[in-house]
Amino acid sequence: MGDLGNVGAGGHQGAGGGAAGSAVGGGGGVDVATEVFLTHRNLLFTVAYEMLGSAADAEDVLQETWLRWVGVDLDTVRERRAYLVRITTRQALGRLRTLGRRKESYVGTWLPEPLLTTPDVAEDVELADSVSMAMLLVLETLTPTERAVFVLREVFALGYDEIAEAVGKAPAAVRQVAHRARAHVAARRPREAVTAGETADALAAFRRAVETGDLQRLLDVLAPDVVLLGDGGGVRQSLPRPVVGADKVSRVLDVGTARMRELGTLRPAQVNGWPALVFHVEGELDTVLAMRIDNGLVTGLYAVRNPEKLSHMAHPTRLRRAVDTPGDQGLTPR
Repeated sequence: MGDLGNVGAGGHQGAGGGAAGSAVGGGGGVDVATEVFLTHRNLLFTVAYEMLGSAADAEDVLQETWLRWVGVDLDTVRERRAYLVRITTRQALGRLRTLGRRKESYVGTWLPEPLLTTPDVAEDVELADSVSMAMLLVLETLTPTERAVFVLREVFALGYDEIAEAVGKAPAAVRQVAHRARAHVAARRPREAVTAGETADALAAFRRAVETGDLQRLLDVLAPDVVLLGDGGGVRQSLPRPVVGADKVSRVLDVGTARMRELGTLRPAQVNGWPALVFHVEGELDTVLAMRIDNGLVTGLYAVRNPEKLSHMAHPTRLRRAVDTPGDQGLTPR
């Protein structure tokens, strides 16, 4: 099979390398299977990540998807994208149930794994909303099947028949699940986002307040009901429980960022399609502070400090709701 790890992680093997030209199944060889897989790779990664909230687990799902895909007789596959989405969804559903058990024993608050995203993700408002920390936390309140159906229908606009094949249910049942999941998310989803300009202004004001330790300036940019969540995974010190309210959040932030103001650097970034601040202390990535901004005020703050969740902050991740163009096929999600 050649370098499976590279293919599963988005690498592209050349015509003369390892697996290329080796027949697998029918309808071509691994080179053909690889080309098709890479064409859809970023789309499949996005599906898996939205279902799991974990980039590491999403990559494992793609590895498993590749292992199954490479053994398929391509002549028997009428719609390759649908087939790949089906494999990915089923693998993600199995892993989602395993993740549920792992989260039960997780130390402290569990937050999704942050992704350093490319600028085009923020430009796709629906995609940015669907992968935001706030929305991923809402999706955590759904059952695995509800989450899969919601993601495939509302984010990727798949038809009910296609979703039914992916989750192993009848189309009529999928419609009911979709309706239930949509109502559940609507009751809990974040408020409507503001314009890009207002978001940038709020981020700049928040950054200045944190850098200067100006509590009043911080209070001015925090919504009255702002929520601060922290995830240290039991490895790094973090908040044991959510902090709610502008006054409490501002004081916690002031204390928590004092060391960073003395020893570290603070930089803006796009995380999960939304504005964020990245803290480095003595040259090492310490904290990713993602945020949700509504009506010009910060309504949600998500501080991820667990080192195991920060590996995808080194390079931008390319997320997609549609099939990549040929020029994108060789790009990895890292």
